[in-house]
Amino acid sequence: MFRNILVPTDGSPLSRRAIKRAVQLAREQTGRVTGFYVGPPWKPRGNDESIPYRMVSPEQHAASVKRVADRILNAVKRAAAKAGVPCTCSYSMGDYPYLKIVEVAKRNGCDLILMATHGRRGISRLLLGSETTKVLAHSTVPVMVCR
Repeated sequence: MFRNILVPTDGSPLSRRAIKRAVQLAREQTGRVTGFYVGPPWKPRGNDESIPYRMVSPEQHAASVKRVADRILNAVKRAAAKAGVPCTCSYSMGDYPYLKIVEVAKRNGCDLILMATHGRRGISRLLLGSETTKVLAHSTVPVMVCR
């Protein structure tokens, strides 16, 4: 049924639970898992003259995001290897993670996105937003939500 499951992760405990579930489902379906991380884009500082030494180049920022992505995506690779499930991982940078998630699901031919949600409700959900809700609203690929 599901042959390629995209599991976006931010390294949080909830995301690790979603990874575990995605790997389990892929194993049951004889499918594969695609791990994905979205890091923040590089942004130059404004007129903050008090701390010019904190400026990082776009290259330094990209290297830093790659290190974080490698660390976070290693959890997906380890879980998949332990279960004997084929796995590929990638990362991207962007201001809107939900758009990157929807884009990579289409590009990789994923037939399910399995992701975590923090389960915020009320005002905190309105103020903080939810990447999961945005993925649900914009994806043409089915989305399974783990809490």
